[in-house]
Amino acid sequence: MRIGRSTGVAAPMAGAAVAVLLVVTSLVLGFWLPDDRRMVWWHPEVFVALSWTPVGALLTGHRAGRRVGLLMLGAGVSAAVYVLSLNLAPFAQLHHWSGAWLPVWLSHWLWAVDTYALTLGLPLLFPDGRLVSTRFRAILVLACLIPVVVAVHLTIDPDARRFHGGVSVYPLQSIPPVIAMLIVTTLALSLMSLAVRFRRAAPDVRRQIAWVVYPGIVAEAIIFLGESARIGDVIRDAAIVTIPVSVAIAITRYRLYDIDVVINRTLVYAGLVGVITGVYFTLVGTVSLFMSGRGGMAGLAGAVAAGVVFEPTRRRLQRGVDRMLHRERDPYRLADRLQRRLQTASDPSAALATAASVVREALHASGVAIEVLDRDGNLAALVEDGPPAERSQRVPLVWHGEPVGRMIFSGVRAPDARLAGILARNLAELANAARLAMDVQRSRERILRTREEERRRLRRDLHDGLGPTLASLAMTVDAARITMRSDPEAADGMLERLRSTMGRTIGELRDLVYGLRPPALDDLGLAGAIRALGGVVGSGGHGPRVDVEVEGDLAALPAAAEVAAYRIVQEALTNVYRHARAGHALVRLDLSGDLDVTVRDDGVGLPKDVRAGVGLSSMRERAAELGGSCTVSRRPEGGTLVRARLPLSGAPPGPSPGGPPPEADGLPGPHENGRLAPGGVTRAHAPAERR
Repeated sequence: MRIGRSTGVAAPMAGAAVAVLLVVTSLVLGFWLPDDRRMVWWHPEVFVALSWTPVGALLTGHRAGRRVGLLMLGAGVSAAVYVLSLNLAPFAQLHHWSGAWLPVWLSHWLWAVDTYALTLGLPLLFPDGRLVSTRFRAILVLACLIPVVVAVHLTIDPDARRFHGGVSVYPLQSIPPVIAMLIVTTLALSLMSLAVRFRRAAPDVRRQIAWVVYPGIVAEAIIFLGESARIGDVIRDAAIVTIPVSVAIAITRYRLYDIDVVINRTLVYAGLVGVITGVYFTLVGTVSLFMSGRGGMAGLAGAVAAGVVFEPTRRRLQRGVDRMLHRERDPYRLADRLQRRLQTASDPSAALATAASVVREALHASGVAIEVLDRDGNLAALVEDGPPAERSQRVPLVWHGEPVGRMIFSGVRAPDARLAGILARNLAELANAARLAMDVQRSRERILRTREEERRRLRRDLHDGLGPTLASLAMTVDAARITMRSDPEAADGMLERLRSTMGRTIGELRDLVYGLRPPALDDLGLAGAIRALGGVVGSGGHGPRVDVEVEGDLAALPAAAEVAAYRIVQEALTNVYRHARAGHALVRLDLSGDLDVTVRDDGVGLPKDVRAGVGLSSMRERAAELGGSCTVSRRPEGGTLVRARLPLSGAPPGPSPGGPPPEADGLPGPHENGRLAPGGVTRAHAPAERR
C-alpha cells in the first residue's frame, strides 16, 4: 500500500517539478531578449505555474481531492508551457529557428487552458471531483470546449486579444457576442452547480465550499475581470496564489480554521469602514460648507465624530452579522438565552434537550451530545442534537469539584474556549439537577415497587391462608362450646383437632414472618445461613453434598442484598434437590465490588424444553430489584449453573431489620417439621417441573 501510494504521488510531483523547470527556463531565456520582446516578470501565468502545480500534486495524494488535484496540476503545467512560449517564441524568431511558428502559435491562446479550466471546471468538480448531478454533464463538456473555441478564434483573429502592461487579455466586450455569451453562461451555470451542492451538502462539505467561495471565488472573479479590464498586478497575482491555498485548506484542513469567523469579521469591519468613511466625509463636507477656509477644523470634527460612532456602530454591526449568520458570539448573551430557554422546559429531560439545541447553535457545531453521569461515573442519561461525528471534542461538566457529565460537540474546527467554558458551567448545574431528579425518581420507584410487592404478598398470604384458617378456628371453638354441654367427649376430640389446626396456623404465620426476612440471616449471617441451608439439603444422605465458598467480607452487606442472595441460593438448592439428581453442589459468594452468587451442580442439567416456573422467575426478579441480573444455564461438563450479580450501589444500605427472632414470639423454630423457610427444601413433595 505504501509503495503504490508513493508511486501515485511521485508522478504528479514530477509534473510539478517540470512546470517549475519550464518557468525557470523561460525566465532565463528572458535575459537574452530585448525589453520590448521579453515577457514581464510578474506575468500572472508565472504564479499559476509556481503555485497551482505543487498544490495540485500534493492534493493528488489525498483521496478526497485527487481529481481536483489533477485538474489543478494540468492547468498549472499548461500555464508553465504558456510562460515558456512567451519567451521562447521571440527567442526562436530572433535566431530564425525553423519551428518558431509553434511557440508563437501557442503564445496566442494556450493561456485559455489554465484560465478556463480553473474558472469553469473547478466549481463543477469541487470538492470531491464529482458532479453534483448528472444534469451538469453538458456544462462540464462546455467548460472543456471553451478553450478549444478560444484557441480557434485567436488562431483566426490573433488581434482579438489586447495587452495591458505586457499581459494579454481577452476582453469579453470586444470578442464575438456568441463566444462571450458562451463563456458567461458556462461560468454562471458552474457557479450554480456549486450553489446546488452547497444546499444539498452536509455541514462539513458546506465548510469546504465556503473556503472556496471566500476567498476563492472572489479571487477568481478578480482574475476573470482582469481578462476584460486592467487591474492592479499585485492584486491579481495575490489572488492567483490565494486560490490554491484556499482549495488546499478546504480539502485537507477545513476543520482546522474557522472560515465562519473570517466571514463574520470581514462583514463587520467592511461595514464599519463604510459607515465610518461615510460619517467622516459627510461631516467634513458639511463643516466645510458652512465654514469655508477652515479645512483643518472640518477634518478634526470628522475624526472626532468617527471616533464617537466607532464602538456603537461596531456592536450593532456585530449583532446584525451574528443574526444573519445565525451565530451569537457573546458568551454572556448566550448564557442568558440558555437560562431563559431552560425556564420553559417541563422537566429535566426536556431541559437537557433544549440545552443541547442551544449549545449546537452557539458553537455552530454539526452535532452536540450532553452526557449525565451517575454517582459511580457511569452514563445515566444521554441527549443528542444533530448527527454524531467520529471526531469530537469533549468538555467535562464539573459541579463543586465533582464530575457530573460531559459536553461533546463535533464539526467545530477552532472552538472558542471562553464560550465553551461558560456554556459548560451552565450545563454542569443542569446536569447535576438532572442527576438529582433521576436519583429521586429511581428511589421513589424502587420504594413504591418494593412496598407494593410486599403489600400484595402479605395481602395474598393473609387473605388466602391465615384468614380462612382463623375463621375456621372460630367456628370450631363455637361448635366445641355447644357440644361440651351435651357431649363432653365429642367436644374433647374437637378441641384436640383445634389444637392441631392452631399448630399449623402458627407454622403458616412463621412462614409469613420468614418471608419478610429469614431469622437465620440475623443469627448466622449470610454465609452461615447458606451453610445451614446446605446442611438441610444434604442431611440424612438423601440429598447432594453442598459446599460453600466465600470471597470477601460479607459482614457489611446491605440488608436487601443479603435477603436477595439468600433467597436465590435457597431457590437454586431447592431445584438441585428436587430435579438435578446431583451428588454435589457448590455455592460461591464473591464480594469484589458487586456481589456475585453462583450455584452449580453435577446433575442432569436443564432439559432442552425447560419451562420457567415460579422459582426461576422469582430468582430473576429478586436480582432485578437491585438492578442486577440472574441467569440459569447448562454447564458444558454437565449440571446446571445459576449465576446472579447483585450491584451493591442499588441496594438500600443499613443494618438488618431489628426485632427479636420469631422464636421469641413463641413461634416454632426454623426447621420444625423438617422444613426450610418458604421456597426451601422439603422432602414431602417433588414437583415435576422446574420452579
